[in-house]
Amino acid sequence: MSSGNMQQIGPTHEKPELQETSDPVRRLVRRRLAVVLVVVLVVLALVLLPPFINVNRYQRRIAASISGSLGRPVHLDRVTLGLLPLPGFTLENFVVSEDPAFGYEPIIRANEVRATLRLSSLWRGRVEFSTIRFIEPSLNLVHRPDGKWNIEDILLQASRVTAAPTAQEKVGPTPRFPYIEATGARVNLKQGAEKTPFSLTDADFALWLPNPEHWRLRLQGRPARTDTSVSDTGALRLEATLGRGRSLEEVPLELDGSWRGAPLGEATRVVFGRDAGWRGELTLETSIRGTMGKSTAQTRLRVNDARREEFVPEQPLGVDLECRGVATNLFHSFSEVHCNWPPGSGDRKIAVSGAVPDVRDWRAATAEAGIGDLPASALVGWWRVLSPRVPAGVSAEGTVTGSLSYDGTQTERRWDGELMITGAKLRAAGAADDRLVTGDISLRSVEPPTLGLRGRKTPPAASAWQLEPVGLNLGGREPAALTGQIEESGITLHLTGTATRAGLEVLSRTIPQLGDGLAEVMPADRTAGPFRLDWTAIRQWGAAQVWHDNTVRPASRPRRRW
Repeated sequence: MSSGNMQQIGPTHEKPELQETSDPVRRLVRRRLAVVLVVVLVVLALVLLPPFINVNRYQRRIAASISGSLGRPVHLDRVTLGLLPLPGFTLENFVVSEDPAFGYEPIIRANEVRATLRLSSLWRGRVEFSTIRFIEPSLNLVHRPDGKWNIEDILLQASRVTAAPTAQEKVGPTPRFPYIEATGARVNLKQGAEKTPFSLTDADFALWLPNPEHWRLRLQGRPARTDTSVSDTGALRLEATLGRGRSLEEVPLELDGSWRGAPLGEATRVVFGRDAGWRGELTLETSIRGTMGKSTAQTRLRVNDARREEFVPEQPLGVDLECRGVATNLFHSFSEVHCNWPPGSGDRKIAVSGAVPDVRDWRAATAEAGIGDLPASALVGWWRVLSPRVPAGVSAEGTVTGSLSYDGTQTERRWDGELMITGAKLRAAGAADDRLVTGDISLRSVEPPTLGLRGRKTPPAASAWQLEPVGLNLGGREPAALTGQIEESGITLHLTGTATRAGLEVLSRTIPQLGDGLAEVMPADRTAGPFRLDWTAIRQWGAAQVWHDNTVRPASRPRRRW
């Protein structure tokens, strides 16, 4: 090949093209490097500049702004500025003072409060916060003896403030209400100047304005009690909508609350301060509609697998109770209360109605209860849940009806009424004659005497109940009769008629509670025929039962010589 051809093949003409293509690449790289450098500088500025910016001069202005919104003095120790991830302020040792009429302990205390700025509001020369977050705050709810709450003025003040919805995107003539939340909060309940043992721990709180006329509130926490040890108390959850009103009584209210997942033993420990000895799972739901001054309330209580802690019955008890009523006087009074077990109108077995004039004095309430067409077999089922001593083969027939009433408005507070089992039959397993009980069973309240000896007035007696004669088939020529009286101190039983030892043994096996102490007065001869008896049993509540044979006179004591 000639040298001329080799010169034509050589790439002497490609060098200018490489220079032209490399210039745009270099410019693109330079631009990217510049953007990265700017981003790094901005990040460094956001990280390094806030400590050198002094915002403590705005401390008084921020405290005064929050104080004007709450209507209470606000104090804070320090304000710092943060630019990441969003610009905002951190308030340290945030304290909202209490109204002296309710005490001197702060109503709200939080070691740290974070307030995030709305960047869009800065273009209008106005400072708005998108969120205000309280970190592990402590809130004291105070209830005075006259019925006033320490948060009434705060709620009324909030209802008068004009604000735009929290989720509004564009800046308007009125400032947007921030999203206020709290995590890990503790809510304490005080009665006057004294703290009660009730509190709410690990609480999460949220408050926002969905529209200009309503506030939404959400609260969730765990009920606790400080004077006893409680572990798992379930979760308490409240969701409410509050409106505007000229007074607190006129503020519209819609509230839905629930207490779920609470073991029955721990729930009774929270409410009563001690374990009542019941096991099961509690679910409580409530719904309130109306105003703060007057509203309708509906509550439903359900307990699954309720039983005593001492034993596990074959069939635990299920409770499903629904109540309705009218709440007035800022939920201090309840009237037109109606409860049904089970709920519904078609299969009501137990219905209760009443009123509570003042929740601070439950003993002054009035109540009426009616029982209609309740099978006697249900009583045996409840009996098996209450006591492990019920024999397996015991069954009952009949229908339970009755009515009870309680009047706490009178000086003599007492229960009155009557319970009756018509067509009662109690069958005992393994007995020759399975009809142990014959006839009806009636339990009536007894009117206490009002005059004592020589016409002197005696103090009002406690409620007493009289058991009318109950026929018992104890193997005698005629049925025996059982009567009794139930009082506040204990119970007294009286058994008369004819019986055999075998019949009394059947009674002891079928109803062990009646058989306690009965062997001490039975005749020793097992083959003895029917005999006449006149026995009395006395049982003080919490003590052992003792039977006495009234036909045996105590030995006479020798006279003392003086």
